Amino acid sequence: MEPAITTATSSFGGGSSRLAALAQQLRQYKPPPSSSFDDAEETQTDQETAGKVVSQVGFQESIAPVSKDPERFKPKRAAVLICIFEGDDGDLRVILTKRSSKLSTHSGEVSLPGGKAEEDDKDDGMTATREAEEEIGLDPSLVDVVTSLEPFLSKHLLRVIPVIGILRDKTKFNPTPNPGEVEDVFDAPLEMFLKDENRRSEEREWMGEKYLIHYFDYRTGDKDYMIWGLTAGILIRAASVTYERPPAFIEQCPKFKYPKMVEKHTCMP
Repeated sequence: MEPAITTATSSFGGGSSRLAALAQQLRQYKPPPSSSFDDAEETQTDQETAGKVVSQVGFQESIAPVSKDPERFKPKRAAVLICIFEGDDGDLRVILTKRSSKLSTHSGEVSLPGGKAEEDDKDDGMTATREAEEEIGLDPSLVDVVTSLEPFLSKHLLRVIPVIGILRDKTKFNPTPNPGEVEDVFDAPLEMFLKDENRRSEEREWMGEKYLIHYFDYRTGDKDYMIWGLTAGILIRAASVTYERPPAFIEQCPKFKYPKMVEKHTCMP
């Protein structure tokens, strides 16, 4: 099914009329307002895991700041890039990465390009596109940043802002993965994250609240990928906003009792 977009705009710098209309549609989307976490204090998480946003999600009891000192809980800010382009068959697709198998944590997991904000980043769009360039060689000038989604809270208490960008001309992007971080770059149809096909879920519980972790199995060529947790949760939301319809399955997001420093609009997939 096509996304609900009907009007093209000449202001879009290249690409098909469909991508132009999608850019116009997404620019009109505004996430719920939230306050800034600038100069936030990092809380009990190793640097490698905090620096790169990975797919695993869920809280562990050993992560103590929430219960020990909620008044001081200020999660670090990060951003990931949901880079959408038009496939050869006319479908909307999103760029994903597989983390290097040599990494000491979360090796081989699927993720979106992204990482922690740096002092020189003027906004979340700059964080996401800068990280994408560092990880997979995606020139920021090729990407139109059109909107941001509601923030998500990762397993390691990292506040992640999903940034949606549109790749105007996919032929100009030649993936060059950073071997220290990325093992593979691939793309998947965005609409698959609204379908109940090749999906399974696992119920978990934290602080008395039950929630679902979603797993999507995806095969392209001779390679199989599993997209799950935080990455899956973000892509379900991105697909819902893009196609303007809910998923064909129950998300069952948790209703965690966040500390005062976490806004009520922060999501936990």
